[in-house]
Amino acid sequence: MTTQEMLLVSGLYLISFIIVIYFTRASFRRVAGSLVGGLAASLMGLGAIVLCESLEWWHIPFAPSAYFLPIFYFGLAVTLAPIYLVTWRLTRRFGWRGLAIFVGIVAVIGPPRDYVYAVTFPEWMVFAPGVAPLIADSVTYVLAVVIGHAVMRLVSGPSTEDRLVRLPK
Repeated sequence: MTTQEMLLVSGLYLISFIIVIYFTRASFRRVAGSLVGGLAASLMGLGAIVLCESLEWWHIPFAPSAYFLPIFYFGLAVTLAPIYLVTWRLTRRFGWRGLAIFVGIVAVIGPPRDYVYAVTFPEWMVFAPGVAPLIADSVTYVLAVVIGHAVMRLVSGPSTEDRLVRLPK
């Protein structure tokens, strides 16, 4: 993936983040929490990339420049941040069960999505054959959602204390 491609993808996800902010009616504190959650989950994601590359389960070619890795890190954070606004709303509405169902859906849908990207854009990512890369990808998705949501909750507070929460009648 080139630096320009990474900037383009990050820009598109930034637009989607703004749209999610609007539709979730997130406060500044919640938006800041989702961004910090994205940064934390991105750090975990970079660790997963390094681990799985060392195990030869997948390969993500990086552009040979000093500034690509920070762009990749912040781009990954921007792509993850909208997820935490969605998990905030789900948790506010359905409690921990809603979050658990969302994590399960992400664990199932995420890896096939990545495999489609890898087939479509082999210069962005290549998976090794076998079931281990698939499981590692699924675990990475689960950890990204759980870690990012937990960090957002630490920064922004629990969703039940939000001004938009529905009180029992």
